Amino acid sequence: MLVVLSVSLLLVGALARPGAHYRGSGAMMDVRKHHWKHNEIRKEAQCGYESCPAPKDGMLNIHLVPHSHDDVGWLKTVDQYYYGSKTNYQMAGVQYILDSVVEALQKNPDRKFIYVESAFFFKWWDEQTAEIQEVVQQLVQEGRLEFVGGAWSMNDEAASHYQSLIDQFTWGLRLLNDTFGECGRPRAGWQIDPFGHSREQASLFAQMGYDGMFFARLDWRDKSKRLQDKTAEMLWKSSANLEDSDLFTSVLYNHYSAPPGFCFDVLCRDDPFVDGEHSTENNVNQKVDDFLTFVTNMSARYRSNNLIITMGDDFNYMDANMNFKNMDKLIRYTNARQSSGSNVNVFYSTPTCYLKAVHDANLTWPTKTDDFFPYASDPHAYWTGYFTSRPTSKRMERHGNHLLQVCKQLTALSPSPGSEEHLTVLRDAIGVMQHHDAVTGTEKQHVTDDYSRMLHVAFEACGVNTNAALQALTNNNVKFESCHLLNISQCEISETKENFVVTLYNPLAQANYQYVRLPVTGNSYVVKDHQGLEIPTQIVPLPEPVANLFYRTGLSTQELVFLANDVPPMGYLSFYVTETYDTSSPEDESTSKEQSVSIGNNYFTLNFDENGFLSTIQIGEEIHRLQQDFLYYEGAYGNNEVFENRSSGAYIFRPNSTEKHVATSVRLTVINGDLVQEVHQEFNEWISQVIRVHQNEMHVEFEWMVGPIPIDDSKGKEIVTRYYSDIQSDGVFWTDSNGREMMRRQRNHRETWDLQLDEPVAGNYYPVTTKMAVEDDKLRMAVLNDRAQGGTSMEDGVIELMVHRRLLRDDAFGVGEALNETAYGTGLIARGKHYLVFGSKAPQMMPVQVWERVLQNHVLLPPWMFLSDATDVSFEDWQSNYVNMFSAMEASLPANVNLLTFEAWKNPSTYLVRFEHLFEKDEDTLYSAPITLDLEVVFSKFDISSIRETTLAGNQWIEDSSRLKFYADPVPIPEEVNNRIKHRSDNSLKVKLNPMEIRTFVIEMNRK
Repeated sequence: MLVVLSVSLLLVGALARPGAHYRGSGAMMDVRKHHWKHNEIRKEAQCGYESCPAPKDGMLNIHLVPHSHDDVGWLKTVDQYYYGSKTNYQMAGVQYILDSVVEALQKNPDRKFIYVESAFFFKWWDEQTAEIQEVVQQLVQEGRLEFVGGAWSMNDEAASHYQSLIDQFTWGLRLLNDTFGECGRPRAGWQIDPFGHSREQASLFAQMGYDGMFFARLDWRDKSKRLQDKTAEMLWKSSANLEDSDLFTSVLYNHYSAPPGFCFDVLCRDDPFVDGEHSTENNVNQKVDDFLTFVTNMSARYRSNNLIITMGDDFNYMDANMNFKNMDKLIRYTNARQSSGSNVNVFYSTPTCYLKAVHDANLTWPTKTDDFFPYASDPHAYWTGYFTSRPTSKRMERHGNHLLQVCKQLTALSPSPGSEEHLTVLRDAIGVMQHHDAVTGTEKQHVTDDYSRMLHVAFEACGVNTNAALQALTNNNVKFESCHLLNISQCEISETKENFVVTLYNPLAQANYQYVRLPVTGNSYVVKDHQGLEIPTQIVPLPEPVANLFYRTGLSTQELVFLANDVPPMGYLSFYVTETYDTSSPEDESTSKEQSVSIGNNYFTLNFDENGFLSTIQIGEEIHRLQQDFLYYEGAYGNNEVFENRSSGAYIFRPNSTEKHVATSVRLTVINGDLVQEVHQEFNEWISQVIRVHQNEMHVEFEWMVGPIPIDDSKGKEIVTRYYSDIQSDGVFWTDSNGREMMRRQRNHRETWDLQLDEPVAGNYYPVTTKMAVEDDKLRMAVLNDRAQGGTSMEDGVIELMVHRRLLRDDAFGVGEALNETAYGTGLIARGKHYLVFGSKAPQMMPVQVWERVLQNHVLLPPWMFLSDATDVSFEDWQSNYVNMFSAMEASLPANVNLLTFEAWKNPSTYLVRFEHLFEKDEDTLYSAPITLDLEVVFSKFDISSIRETTLAGNQWIEDSSRLKFYADPVPIPEEVNNRIKHRSDNSLKVKLNPMEIRTFVIEMNRK
């Protein structure tokens, strides 16, 4: 856990009103349960492709797509946007948009509208009368109100982890499916506002059954070239591992706005159609001429005779009548020109209908194999700062995903039904956090505070579920509590109770381990497992900068460490801890640096130089360079009036000079022990670090603490850490795509256009969601992080990650605030971890790249720790009367398989289950091989009565899923065109997983 998490929780704790929040959520759940009954497909419905207007042959067909882009928080909070309050921040009210659109659609059966964000839609839906809901049902069944995207929010694609993305799509699409049936299922991805696009996002869309995706933001040079070459629409090969993962992808022409002069919204200043026959203001001919000029120019940039034109913008349609009344006229008067020889045909449409029209044109398309990072909107505006902005919020979001997986599993496994209401609060919150102005850190400060409040309330809500589940499973009525402030070594139970129980719940499907680390005030403790065996312990002093945090209220100056081994898969293991009050003085294991320092274990040794910096790593007989340091860039400070004066801000990373080292020497304290060896480093008064080596682990842990970043010199700063090696990486490095497949990056290079860099550092930054690596033929170094960050490799063999940033001027992309986070009256402090793996790529017992994949899961989902006050429970009572070990599985899954999802699903004794292959094709000769699971063995503690496979998001049976098939250049389309990519139904209990494959099932089963 990180320091900032504690800051966020403490800051918003007084604002949270859990009771009121739960009551609101309860009302929402009642309505949702009622409407989930409407899940049968209406056979008479004419939604989807059957509802599409037919384009005219030989004409230029213009698909007008009315839409509103509704941010789930940005300049205003979610509720402020929904209700339309705080107009001083922005004139926007989502409830009025949906009210107005539904009314306007009823007036003309030709009108259509698309909606994206399920978080807002269901907030509105739950407030409607039965009569309005019936009207909306009819509009959806007729394809006039269509859902695109359909996830809880329009997610970011750089900082979001694939597990959270799948969850938030599953949640949004589940509600759409259960409310509207098949007609509520989106067929188009609509990622129009995220600031760059990942290949994994496209892969997820393909796996969820989407036929295509649309977006607006890509590098300005890339877009210019694509429009010039007619390659703005393409076939995105979204996976290097998965079959049938190609996705038709369309880059929107005019951002996601209406054409210039044709914004008819109450927020716009464009002239409406004035068609009074005798009016001196009559502008019909001019309007039509301008529109025809626009579409003619646009048509020269695209391949087919179909053009998609977005009619909308941010929070448009609060008065939908204004928009539709003028669009009706645009369609009528433009089409009237056909009698005079015009070949332009305009009609209301949707992204789904556009996809069908383009598909039916039987064209071939260019291909794309990399991604759309980094995004630059001008030569000096690289949107790479948001990869790191608000690092504490990013960590809190990742912490929330961890708790969500634990809460879902325990709620499903509890002998007594868990509260769906409490689980929903956390589902909603994590879904909101995936929004492209939430996890990104690109929102106003008061919105960040509200996101933190929302997460805090959600943590408390799911804590009710986990406590009830563990009480039922353990047959124990003690309270099971989470210590959310361990990032500042603060936990009331471990610091104040003489006897307490530590219960570790393991959400993975492999037996796991955890080096438990708890703040304590005593100097001697006995830890026993459920069999009465005493576990070795170590007392480790807190780093001085942590102990001296002025807002820390904990009493401890040291931590108790012990190894909890063999925590069972999808289960828990408990330990009883007793303070023994040893009166002898503890042996002081810490030493200040006076000579050369080394720490290590049976795998490697780390050596430090005379200035206190890490210098080398020894593995066997080989010694390699391994250095680490902190540096900072000064953020550019300009007036933003021209490109060259762009400031570094929440979105933009723009250093104005060469980076600077924070220190020339480092103060060291060395901790030696049997379980862990540590070097505590203090670089200056605001940067410190612990370098930690545990017994029998193949990685090094770097726990950094940065802040308050000083601004007394009136200069904003962007703090980075660098790891230097002797690897000859030849300008190439690798970053993960949302935590899944690795993407090859090459310094100063793009795959699809000749790169000219005006910002050489920012233009080489990429999102690092979970991992970054460099390698050569023999060696590999990878760094895993505990939250999303930005990273690069500006020198061969070097990994650079940005950990914190504090800036003094806005970058003029809408937020209107400098990224100058404070807490407790001073600059924000962030604390976090990096996990470094260094070693040989050669086949051996466990090559370094194999350990990376295993470690990725452990970093994301380590055992979750619950503490219980055992003041009134003796060890003998605890051991004999309670169930202190549990697993829902008979044995661990193989190391290359992950149980991605296990949660209760709609009906009693029914579960949504996902398995995934963790390795890519060529990562390892053994672990990359396909593998088959026997579910009767995996779930041998259950009686399985039925199993049925679904698409990735769980909203369509796999046998019902088929996707439009598009063809790549230069292969001609076969005469016998196969228009669909069909999935075969396989509902056997034998599940085969190919590399990187995820398979999703609805399984009905009961505990034996």
